[in-house]
Amino acid sequence: MATINYYLDKTDKKGLSPIHLRINCNGKQIKISTGEKISIDDFDKDAQQVKVTSKNHIEVNHYLTYLKDRTDELFTKSYKKNYTNKEIKDTLNDFVNAYKEDHNFNILREQISLYGQPFTFVDLFAGAGGFSEGFIQAEHNNKFFDFLVANDINENCELTHLVRYNHQLGLDAEFLCQDITEPDFLDNLLAKIGGKKVDVVCGGPPCQSFSLAGKRRKFDKKDDLFSHYLEVIKILQPKYFVMENVKGILTKEKGEIKKLILKEINSIVDIHEIPKLTDFIKDLKKTNKQDDFLLDCLIKRVEIEQYSDLKAEEANEVYIKTIEAKFRKLTPEIVDYKTSKTDERISTIRHGFNLLVRNKEWEKLKRDIIKEKDFCNIDNDYFSDSFTNFLTELDANEIIKKIEEAFTRLNVAKSHTKICNDILTALKIYTQNVDDCLLYIKDFCDKKQKLELDKLINDIRLYKIEAPFVANSSNYGVPQNRERVLFIGCRKDQKFISEIPATVSEAEKVSVFEALYDLDFIGNDEEAHHYELVDISKQYNGSANKMKSLLKQREISGKPNNVSGKTFSDWSKMGRLNGRFKNAKTPFYVKSAEALKNGEKVYDILHNHKSSKQNEDVIKRLDIILREGNYKKAQCKLEECGLLSNKRNYNVLNPQTQSPTVMTIADDYIHYNTPRALTVREMARLQSFDDSFVFQGKRSTGGNNRKTEVPQYTLVGNAVPPLLARAVATEILKNIK
Repeated sequence: MATINYYLDKTDKKGLSPIHLRINCNGKQIKISTGEKISIDDFDKDAQQVKVTSKNHIEVNHYLTYLKDRTDELFTKSYKKNYTNKEIKDTLNDFVNAYKEDHNFNILREQISLYGQPFTFVDLFAGAGGFSEGFIQAEHNNKFFDFLVANDINENCELTHLVRYNHQLGLDAEFLCQDITEPDFLDNLLAKIGGKKVDVVCGGPPCQSFSLAGKRRKFDKKDDLFSHYLEVIKILQPKYFVMENVKGILTKEKGEIKKLILKEINSIVDIHEIPKLTDFIKDLKKTNKQDDFLLDCLIKRVEIEQYSDLKAEEANEVYIKTIEAKFRKLTPEIVDYKTSKTDERISTIRHGFNLLVRNKEWEKLKRDIIKEKDFCNIDNDYFSDSFTNFLTELDANEIIKKIEEAFTRLNVAKSHTKICNDILTALKIYTQNVDDCLLYIKDFCDKKQKLELDKLINDIRLYKIEAPFVANSSNYGVPQNRERVLFIGCRKDQKFISEIPATVSEAEKVSVFEALYDLDFIGNDEEAHHYELVDISKQYNGSANKMKSLLKQREISGKPNNVSGKTFSDWSKMGRLNGRFKNAKTPFYVKSAEALKNGEKVYDILHNHKSSKQNEDVIKRLDIILREGNYKKAQCKLEECGLLSNKRNYNVLNPQTQSPTVMTIADDYIHYNTPRALTVREMARLQSFDDSFVFQGKRSTGGNNRKTEVPQYTLVGNAVPPLLARAVATEILKNIK
C-alpha cells in the first residue's frame, strides 16, 4: 500500500515554503514538487490543506486535492499494474507542469497578426465552437481568420468558449450569451464587435420549426431564428456568410422552405442601390397613373430596407398609417356616418390597422409568451391549442386576412372595388420580402422596362446564391457520415462560391478505427486522465495486420501523405491549430463558471474520457448486439435472453468505415471493440475536435433538463465538425478579396 501526503520544505528568503508531495510505497519514497509556496502558518498539516488565511486558498486546495487523487489513481485504479519511479514522476510532473504553465502567463492577450493578412469572423449559434475551431485552423497563402465574437444562449457554451479561446489560446474573442430574438441583441453584438469590420459570419440557426408564413403553428422558442440570423447579416453585411442546417430542410414542405430561404437571402439589398430602384418606380408612375397609390407603397416598402431598427420601426408605422389614411378617406363613400361608428366590419378594419401599427410591441409580447409557454412545457395538452390560436391571431398575415374578410362582407359598390383591392394589396406588400416586391413591380412594366428592372434587381441584391450545397463531413477528413446543408452567401463584390471541394476521395476517407483505436484502453464505468499505450497486436491477435493497415499517414485535411503526414489520432493529440498558437497553454477542465473564477481547474493530460456506468443486463445486451453486428439482427437473440429494450436503435460502430451521424446521446452508439457506450472524447474524435479542445461543465443530463442545459455530450453532438468548417473557411480564404 502507498501512503500519500504533503509536507513543507525549507523556507526561502521570502519566508515561503515549497509544498511537496511525498509517496511511500514498499520502502521506497518519491518526492514531487507541486510548484506552490506558502507560509508555514498557512498550512494545516493534519488536514493536508491550505488555511483560509492564505490568498487563493480555494484554488490551491483544489489543486492539491486533484493532484493527490491522480496519484492515488496510479496505485489503485490504473490500467497499468506496475510503474517505475521514473514513470510515476513523469506522469505526475505532467499534471504539475500543466498547473505551473497556466500560472506563468497573463490569462488574456490581444490578438496579434503575426504574419499575413487577417480576415475577421463572427460565429452565431456557436454551441461548443465547431465553426470557430475550423475557422481559426484555416490558412491559405498567408491569409487567416481573426475571431471577433461568438454567440449562444447557454452558459456552458460560454464557459467552453472562455476556457478554449480566452484562457487556453489567449485570444481576445468576445462571447455574447444572449437570445438572438431579444430586442437589444443587435446593439449588444455591435458593442462586442467594437466597430471592427466583419468579413464573414457563420452559424447554424435551428430551423426545425421554421415554416411558411402564416403556417407556423407550433410556436416554440426556436421559431423563425433563421430570419433573426439574416437580420444580423443585413446589419453587418459581411463579404461571405455561411448558414448550416440539417439536410431535411431541403425537402421540408415539398421544397417550399428552401425556396423561401433563398428568397429571404435574395431580399438582402445593397442600400446604395435603393435610390436607383425608387427612381425607377417613380418613372413607372408616369405610365401607370391609375396605380399611383400602389407604386408609392412599393417605394415606401423598398426604402424601409435601408433603415436600422428604430428608423425601420418608424417607417413601418408611416407605411400603415398611409394605407389607413386612404381607408379613412374612402369610408364616408362606402358607409353612412352611423355605420362607420358602430359597424363590426368597419371596426375590424380600423382596429386591424391599430394592431399592425403596433406590430413591434405585439412581436415582443409574442416572444415573451412563447418563452413562458416553452418554460411551462405547454405542448400536446389541453392548453396548447388556446396558446397556438392566440399567437396565430397576432401574426400580421392573420390580421390582414381579417381585414380582407371585413372588406368582402362590406359588399362595396363596383366603383370602389379598385380602391379596396389596392388597400388590401398594399397591406400584403407590407408583409412581403423584397424579392417578392421586386417581382410584383414587374406587373407594372412593359417589355423594355422589364429588362431594365432585371438589371436593377441584379444590382440591388447584395448577395449571390444559386442553391444550397449538401456537404458530407466524411469528404473533408471527418470519420463520420454527417450530411449538412450549407447556404453560402457571397457578397456581390466577392468571388462566387457554390460548393466546397472535397479534401479526400471515397477511398481516402478516415475510418472509425483510425480515429479511436488509441483511446481503446478503458471499459465500463472507467475514466482515464492520461494516455495509455494500445498494443494492436495483443488486442486483435489474428486480425492485427488488417487493423494496422487501416492506419494511414495524412495531412490535416485527411489527404494521405506518407512523407510528412501523421495519423488522424496523432493529429488529434498534437492539435491542428496553425503556428499562431505556439504559446497556447495546456488545456484544463472546470465544472462551472464559479469553479473557473475560483481557479478550481483540472490539469489532466487527457480530458473527457469517461465511460458510462451500465448495469450487467445492459452490458450483456450491448455485447449481443455487438457480436450480431447490428440491433435488428440481434432482436431474436435478445428476446431469448430476456434482454429486449424499448430503445429505438443502437448504432454499432464499424471500425473499417465511417460512423453514422454523431448525435447528443452516447448510449445510441456501441463501441466496435467493447460492449459500452462512447465517451465524450471518442465522440469528439468522430467529430474531428482536437484532444486539446476540452468540453466543460456537466458530462450529461436527462429529462426536462435537456431543454435548458447543454452538457458535454450535447456540445459535441450538436457541433459542426471542425474539419468541415476548416474546409469552408479555407475555400473562403482562397476567394475572399
